[in-house]
Amino acid sequence: MGNSLSCCLSPNACRKLGRRRGSAEPDCESELRRRLPWNPPSWISQVAKATTCSTSATGRCPKNADPKQLPQDPVGHPIMHLSGIKHATGEAIYCDDMPAVDRELFLTFVTSSRAHAKIVSVDLSEALSLPGVVDILTEEHLHGINSFRLLTKPEKLLSTGEVFCVGELVCAVIADSEVQAKRAAQRVKIVYRDLEPLILTIEEAIQHKSFFEQERKLEYGNIDEAFKMVDQILEGEIHMGGQEHFYMETQSMLVVPKGEDQEIDVYVSTQFPKYIQDIVASTLKLPANKVMCHVKRVGGAFGGKVMKTGIMAAITAFAANKHGRAVRCILERGEDMLITGGRHPYLGKYKAGFMNDGRILALDVEHYSNGGASLDESLLMIEMGLLKMENAYKFPNLRCRAWACRTNLPSNTALRGFGFPQTGLITESCITEVAAKCGLSPEKVRTINMYKEIDQTPYKQDINAKNLIQCWKECMAMSSYALRKAAVEKFNSENCWKKKGLAMIPLKFPVGLGSVAAGQAAALVHIYLDGSVLVTHGGIEMGQGVHTKMIQVASRELRMPLSNIHLRGTSTEIVPNANISGGSVVADLNGLAVKDACQTLLKRLESIISKNPGGTWKDWAQAAFDESISLSATGYFRGYESNMNWETGEGHPFEYFVYGAACSEVEIDCLTGAHKNIRTDIVMDVGCSINPALDIGQIEGAFIQGMGLYTIEELNYSPQGVLYTRGPNQYKIPAICDIPTELHVSLLPPSQNSNTLYSSKGLGESGVFLGCSVFFAIQDAVSAARQERGLFGPLKLNSPLTPEKIRMACEDKFTKMIPRDEPGSYVPWSVPI
Repeated sequence: MGNSLSCCLSPNACRKLGRRRGSAEPDCESELRRRLPWNPPSWISQVAKATTCSTSATGRCPKNADPKQLPQDPVGHPIMHLSGIKHATGEAIYCDDMPAVDRELFLTFVTSSRAHAKIVSVDLSEALSLPGVVDILTEEHLHGINSFRLLTKPEKLLSTGEVFCVGELVCAVIADSEVQAKRAAQRVKIVYRDLEPLILTIEEAIQHKSFFEQERKLEYGNIDEAFKMVDQILEGEIHMGGQEHFYMETQSMLVVPKGEDQEIDVYVSTQFPKYIQDIVASTLKLPANKVMCHVKRVGGAFGGKVMKTGIMAAITAFAANKHGRAVRCILERGEDMLITGGRHPYLGKYKAGFMNDGRILALDVEHYSNGGASLDESLLMIEMGLLKMENAYKFPNLRCRAWACRTNLPSNTALRGFGFPQTGLITESCITEVAAKCGLSPEKVRTINMYKEIDQTPYKQDINAKNLIQCWKECMAMSSYALRKAAVEKFNSENCWKKKGLAMIPLKFPVGLGSVAAGQAAALVHIYLDGSVLVTHGGIEMGQGVHTKMIQVASRELRMPLSNIHLRGTSTEIVPNANISGGSVVADLNGLAVKDACQTLLKRLESIISKNPGGTWKDWAQAAFDESISLSATGYFRGYESNMNWETGEGHPFEYFVYGAACSEVEIDCLTGAHKNIRTDIVMDVGCSINPALDIGQIEGAFIQGMGLYTIEELNYSPQGVLYTRGPNQYKIPAICDIPTELHVSLLPPSQNSNTLYSSKGLGESGVFLGCSVFFAIQDAVSAARQERGLFGPLKLNSPLTPEKIRMACEDKFTKMIPRDEPGSYVPWSVPI
């Protein structure tokens, strides 16, 4: 990668190979050389050597951490992602890689070009006259089945009456080829009559009182009395833009009618097969047992492959059922970005009462999220944002209110972190401003207000923040914070047009789904007569390596080599009623179900194994079969205990907390606004890692995605609500050049938690927030530039902190030539959402 990286092993060893000495797996280097079509670089040999000693992040060997662990037990070792080589070589099969089915059709959507309008007429005649066009579906075809309820309000499938955003689905064109379908879609003529009001921004929603439901509120202590006792009070606000999921695999589905009994198979890139099954069955007026949803793997999702995926799958299935032919629907990148929505933009307003020593005694916060045109998951998102908003800090008196704004944008939805990257940034922005008012460093104010080991959250859930404090201290030491802070100040004093900044951010990320039912999971394990094992569970492999971890679980429980175990994919035909894959709990919940199934099998086979302890699994399987002992078992986990009462503001919504800290250093160019990420140090508490290679990969990936959210990923809309940024040429995501030159990831020593899978913790979402350490490092650099120019007033910077914003914040004689509303802002060329 061209970076100096350090982690528990060689990071490339962890992430790319992860083999260990003595494993039954083939040699990493020879396997890669056999599969790759080019001569691999020299790092292959170095990685193969690095993996022979499975050293942990703390310098300890995992096999020494637990002397009772069997030598062949793979749990805790950096096993390579079992599809990693397939991903690298292109052998991995995704939905659109599936071979064409005989007489297959292609479906494409016609979407609204208006943000709020009445559809006067739809003329399909020219489109239908094109050769190869089979049909065009409209709302009339779906009479009586044109909506489906997942959460609180039904979502419409197609709209030919009134449209509420650009990108809303109006009709679907079915043709015998993708080219003809798209050509016909361009010939569908729609006449609109624009309607008022047109609401695009949060400010406009507040003005029109356009909210989905009543506010959500969380209150702790006596905030009104606390404000009377403080030394100082400040008020501020921060805007945060949205973010595109930008999964590598766009929305994809293939629906195949089976030809009898109205059976239908749906192959789809989704996080939630059960929802796909339910919405398709409802649309086709079939029982769920006639509709089977299959997912081999998903090429990235991040929360974006649930609601809109289900709607598009239902329409595709309706077309397939109507014509008795397979129908494929694959969105192009621009279509995907236009239709699906992304992370909710936020406006945070805060009022903080604090003492001169930096202690914040009272915090009153208002959160406004831009939910878009339909509710989707916006209500759940603001609730989770509220429950996580205090991050690592104990505010004795807190009041936080949140609203989901209804606007004329495509419906925003879940995205990795689920509300916390927005609400956490609002809190950290307030902390930074308090520090400036007190004349203290932000890190000192963060330390003063941090949770003190045994404590209680605003919703009165007990918390032990010992590992939070340890992460903070270790990150401070690992990053050599004090020395580098002095070096940054020296650099800034010697350079006029380039400035450096340094910032450190703590992390407390609660993990849980808010209800027991949402956390149940099931698995099915078969042992075959040759001694091989097939594992199936309800989780979706989205690149995070959950299938690899499930095979590790089965390997430990059955005490057999990894090479004996296979996992084909996820299907509602095998594991029914599986919950959504998300919330950083996929491995937790499904792993406990796999563990349960394996323990059931072992208990059945105790007598067989005891009679022949030196036998092989083939011997034991055959003996069990001969004695009519079942070699198949289901496993089940009912879910973590979880509850939250919003009337009282109390509950126990989360099972555990992930802790961490990140320190980032940047360098900005005051004349161009460009910034360079120099170094980031991350320390994370992961409990007892099932697979350090995968976990560190998740931490790195989440951090980089968060860094993009806070600094470079900007969605731009026209004043009419048309999305301009519809592809990588207009929307910038982090590239190799954006990764910090030095990226160090370290894990705390293992800690026990009896309730989770082998005391592990889910890490998929938490690291996104650590990307804001880059945001505040840039802010630190900008402050240095402004102070050198005699500008000591308050600095207001919004997210994402793009080069334009950085440049305009570094005020000088050139920026004064450009009209602007306030310091640190610039004149946008599009509507800021």
